[in-house]
Amino acid sequence: MSALTPPTDMPTPTTDKITQAAMETIYLCKFRVSMDGEWLCLRELDDISLTPDPEPTHEDPNYLMANERMNLMNMAKLSIKGLIESALNLGRTLDSDYAPLQQFFVVMEHCLKHGLKAKKTFLGQNKSFWGPLELVEKLVPEAAEITASVKDLPGLKTPVGRGRAWLRLALMQKKLSEYMKALINKKELLSEFYEPNALMMEEEGAIIAGLLVGLNVIDANFCMKGEDLDSQVGVIDFSMYLKDGNSSKGSEGDGQITAILDQKNYVEELNRHLNATVNNLQAKVDALEKSNTKLTEELAVANNRIITLQEEMERVKEESSYILESNRKGPKQDRASEGQALSEARKHLKEETQLRLDVEKELEIQISMRQEMELAMKMLEKDVCEKQDALVSLRQQLDDLRALKHELAFKLQSSDLGVKQKSELNSRLEEKTNQMAATIKQLEQSEKDLVKQAKTLNSAANKLIPKHH
Repeated sequence: MSALTPPTDMPTPTTDKITQAAMETIYLCKFRVSMDGEWLCLRELDDISLTPDPEPTHEDPNYLMANERMNLMNMAKLSIKGLIESALNLGRTLDSDYAPLQQFFVVMEHCLKHGLKAKKTFLGQNKSFWGPLELVEKLVPEAAEITASVKDLPGLKTPVGRGRAWLRLALMQKKLSEYMKALINKKELLSEFYEPNALMMEEEGAIIAGLLVGLNVIDANFCMKGEDLDSQVGVIDFSMYLKDGNSSKGSEGDGQITAILDQKNYVEELNRHLNATVNNLQAKVDALEKSNTKLTEELAVANNRIITLQEEMERVKEESSYILESNRKGPKQDRASEGQALSEARKHLKEETQLRLDVEKELEIQISMRQEMELAMKMLEKDVCEKQDALVSLRQQLDDLRALKHELAFKLQSSDLGVKQKSELNSRLEEKTNQMAATIKQLEQSEKDLVKQAKTLNSAANKLIPKHH
């Protein structure tokens, strides 16, 4: 009877119920999204309590890098487990269009990029994980085949595209786990490419390499020639790891809404970081536009200076011609002074010519810098467009989460109403049961009285019968 009591009279859900609801909310895992200061963490529910985490007292870079490694390791667990189970249920060879497989490669790319040392160029900092992957052929001779195949592919123009192709070929070869383990065991070689606290340099990288062994049970087949691996956008689709709320129970609604809100906060925080990145890129574009304007003005000044020097050179040539003509026609006594003037004119012409060459060289340098700045602006504009597309996708996911939240709230309200109706019905049934019990007791008492009366009548009848005889 107590189980049908309306939820309005129940106490606050216990930690066990919240834990159970959170465990059912995220697909294929036992992880929970939590806030740790300004950073987002995916943690296993067995390893943490659901009480709020204390705020960090400092912004230690090692502390932040540890959180990033934990996030990437947990996302790798989700991606690998989901890929294996969905592939086994599918029962066929996977291709490049299979969504869980695409997300697995995106997660692996983020893991390999974590803590990479940036190579500074004129266009900015360049981070590529192709460099560490090239080392594998020195550690495992079997990897030389796929490295050579990647280098021979005609459509790949960037190191990122070659690294993505290498991951796909290694998965097809079912040697990805072996290659990653061999690479992680050589920390002295990896230190050239990674920071000391990067994922590949810590124990999280060894854990991910161990998880990759499970991928040997699936078969994959990719066509590299028709795929554009250079320009793909590596954005993790978190909606693949969020569970639909249709299978949730009404009695666990509070815990599920809490977990959904945690996931919504995670997406909103990611959205905020993307907005900040877009703003930074926009500021860089504005700075480049100002620099381009300044270079254009300097180019115009240089052109004007070249025109002035050309006019001066023409004037000097005319003066030289006039002096030579005067030397032919004038008396011999004036030739010494005119020769001195001619030598001075030639010296002046030589200086002006050298100055012109310097200006032309500077102009070429300015033109080259302007072309490089224009190329950098185009790349930044492309990056901004990619970030905006990712932002639109994340906003759509946020809208879906809000709709799911409203649906759960409506189901919880309907469940509360049904429980209240059942409680009222139960109360009426208990009242009728009590009435029937009282009636039964009365009937039993009446039956006893009738039995007594029957016995009395029988004894009286037995006494009367002998008298008549």
